[in-house]
Amino acid sequence: MIKAGIIGSTGYAGQEIVRILLGHKDVEIKWYGSRTYADQAYASVFQNMFQLVPDICKGEDMEKLCEEVDVIFTATPQGLCSTLVNEDILSKVKIIDLSADFRIKDVETYEKWYGIKHGSPQFIEEAVYGLCEVNREEIKKARLIANPGCYPTCSFLSIYPLAKAGWIDMKSIIVDAKSGTSGAGRGAKVNNLYCEVNESIKAYGVASHRHTPEIEEQLSYASGTEAVINFTPHLVPMNRGILVTAYANLIKDVSQEEIRTLYEDTYKDEQFVRVLSDGICPETRWVEGSNYVDVNIKKDPRTNRVIMMGAMDNLVKGAAGQAVQNMNLMFGLPENTGLMMPPVFP
Repeated sequence: MIKAGIIGSTGYAGQEIVRILLGHKDVEIKWYGSRTYADQAYASVFQNMFQLVPDICKGEDMEKLCEEVDVIFTATPQGLCSTLVNEDILSKVKIIDLSADFRIKDVETYEKWYGIKHGSPQFIEEAVYGLCEVNREEIKKARLIANPGCYPTCSFLSIYPLAKAGWIDMKSIIVDAKSGTSGAGRGAKVNNLYCEVNESIKAYGVASHRHTPEIEEQLSYASGTEAVINFTPHLVPMNRGILVTAYANLIKDVSQEEIRTLYEDTYKDEQFVRVLSDGICPETRWVEGSNYVDVNIKKDPRTNRVIMMGAMDNLVKGAAGQAVQNMNLMFGLPENTGLMMPPVFP
């Protein structure tokens, strides 16, 4: 039985880790870390956990808490994990960090886009980018995982086959993405109040969103050439879900059927990436509450561009589900353990 602890357990992603692990046959949650709700009953924070989680929230003393577990999930704001982790802790416990602290390999790029000083740059090179569909073998041997961001996961998996094949111009990519409000976290913000977001949709972080360098870096690794993208996220009035519509110029004369075959071949062994039938566009409602990513593609012969589409639940495959998928690989479990919940509908 794997013993797990969760720092940041009272955020949306942290609570989603709790929900998934409660149904995981090989995991016992030993403690629930929360700076805001320390010494309060976990079920008083999330009433859906009434009579399911009797525990009291603990603080975030990783030095002490690591003695009790085999793995720690850190579902915390950017900058916190990098100030907590050290060599002594990593010698005792595996860490899966859901923040961006170890995702970007160049520390100057991280500090520029996130506007904070990195707390432990010595571990950046060691950290494995936890996208299971690409880095599976490295994840199995890792002790520190950088769990990918939600927008980057959906964007990358939507574009990856064409990028890897070298069929698109990596400097022509436009990513139009839309997310539910849970992606902004649980903290109280005026811009996320019901009256501010209901019956409206808006772009934000235009030409400046901090997931941009993460998407570019991973697409550059996949293609073997520098990727430069336009990434524009939008906030939509729903709880969960991400929809990505990406565009790129084709640099190889390929048909719709050849592109479809490429996607089907790339993902034929990937349980959590579903290539939809021809002509079916991904919808967030078909993946809600699940660890699935639905993708599809369409060539536009008129413009010689390709449209790459993806949908997923930002809290599951975009955060907690992917983190558990990483944990399964790290501990030699079947990758889908605890993650076979079907999407919720309606």
